[in-house]
Amino acid sequence: MAKRILVTGGAGFLGSHLCDRLVGDGHDVICLDNLFTSQKLNISQLLGRKNFEFVRHDVTEGFKFEVDEIYNLACPAAPGHYQYNPIKTMKTSVLGTMHALGLAKRVGAKVLQASTSEIYGDPDVHPQPESYRGCVNTIGPRSCYDEGKRAAETIMFDYRRLHGSRIKVARIFNTYGPRMHPFDGRVVSNFIRQAVAGEPLAIYGDGQQTRSFCFVDDLIEGLVRLMDTPEEFTGPMNLGNPVEFTIRELAERVVALVGGSSRIEVAQPLPEDDPKQRCPDITLARRVIGWEPTIQLEAGLRKTIDWFKTVDLTQFRAPTPNY
Repeated sequence: MAKRILVTGGAGFLGSHLCDRLVGDGHDVICLDNLFTSQKLNISQLLGRKNFEFVRHDVTEGFKFEVDEIYNLACPAAPGHYQYNPIKTMKTSVLGTMHALGLAKRVGAKVLQASTSEIYGDPDVHPQPESYRGCVNTIGPRSCYDEGKRAAETIMFDYRRLHGSRIKVARIFNTYGPRMHPFDGRVVSNFIRQAVAGEPLAIYGDGQQTRSFCFVDDLIEGLVRLMDTPEEFTGPMNLGNPVEFTIRELAERVVALVGGSSRIEVAQPLPEDDPKQRCPDITLARRVIGWEPTIQLEAGLRKTIDWFKTVDLTQFRAPTPNY
């Protein structure tokens, strides 16, 4: 049955792919975005669809719609973007989540919060299960995002306890794919942009820090499945790829796939509070929603590289607002 669904942050990287999926499934989709770090270009393919509506709005201000479900994805998610205006980032996480929950309470909607692996901080447990409470610096340069998302999870569960709100919480690990902001400062977009331009691939530290990389199509499938779980299941649930790579291994794969003369070089020390390891335990996702990533890193990188080769980089700014 077709539902009316609100996607906050719907013009962003993940949001636009989620809108594609939901519109394709026949739902009526409202995409809410202020285009602070996202691109209207990401949803250009949807603007003429009868079951899609774009509303330019900042989630730190209240909003009212009649909807059945809310996917709350609004928040800058890349370090270069969320550190550009850290107070705005914190407001987006906290006030945006409160406004989404307030709307859900009024209209009886179900709401899914896009949380993050960043709530685990620089972990001393590996891989990270949902039961791990994290190792987070509350006053560092990444704290506006880490603590904002942690506070958002708290608000979600307080609404559940106080009002019986229908909630789902997804902890999203590193995700990549077409429509990544080329200048978001993330390792995949940095490496591909540099390799396509024939520039050196800049590694921070010794390149032995690890990440797991989930292709965007797999992640979106996980979000939709989580939203469709029985009401009594709330999460939080890790969504990410449990296969781990060092940053140097990723750089080598990108160079091999792009070709050309790019070399790998150490640029500067690791940024403050940058995690040394990041990898999800997805046992819960496998058990509850029957989900795990299916797209291998090389296949996903090829699709992402092909997209990067088609975009006009002058249409993107780094890492400033796009309006």
